[in-house]
Amino acid sequence: MTETGPPLRRDAVRNRQLLLRTAFELMATAGLDVSYEDIARAAGTGMGTVYRRFPDRRDLLDALFSEHIDTVIDLAEQASRHDDAWAGLTWFLERQLEIESQSRGLGELLRGRNQATALVQRAHERMTPLVAGLIARAVRSGQLPAGVTPADFVTVHVMVGSVMDASRDFAPQLWRRALTVALAGLRHADLTGRPPDAMVIDRLYNNDHKR
Repeated sequence: MTETGPPLRRDAVRNRQLLLRTAFELMATAGLDVSYEDIARAAGTGMGTVYRRFPDRRDLLDALFSEHIDTVIDLAEQASRHDDAWAGLTWFLERQLEIESQSRGLGELLRGRNQATALVQRAHERMTPLVAGLIARAVRSGQLPAGVTPADFVTVHVMVGSVMDASRDFAPQLWRRALTVALAGLRHADLTGRPPDAMVIDRLYNNDHKR
């Protein structure tokens, strides 16, 4: 993330890099709930140093995960160019979840924990039309039943991500089986009821409901 203002002193740059590295390592295992106090303690710095570098927690999250989110967007763009729409969709979801499996914090951020940032919202805005295009192609080719929408893939992402988080410490690969089951069910589903509307998608991904 680009900072405005005068260049940081060398020691300030080192402190910033140390804080970012420490925060990323902590959030990879503990998720987004890691506190500034935890970060300062693990980095061996004072709380004031953390707040000086990242007075807004959203700035910290953007700095930590912007590169990873760019990677996910790139994966969606690659998938959108796949000749086989269903193969592109399944490849994208598996690659995205693989990245999330390496960092609990990133997974929580992409799945809309209540600390979602403008960076993540822009990422969803870029990825959604790409995924929607793949879904429309898969429906036209008979690879998905009529009525499947991007909201259904949001649901799969959230469900499999929940399995990933719940089993991360004792069965870290279980999410792969859950993804296979979820995608097979969606591909052969006899869909009933109205598809989720935009408000439902927002609540699933942006987590408007507060914990």
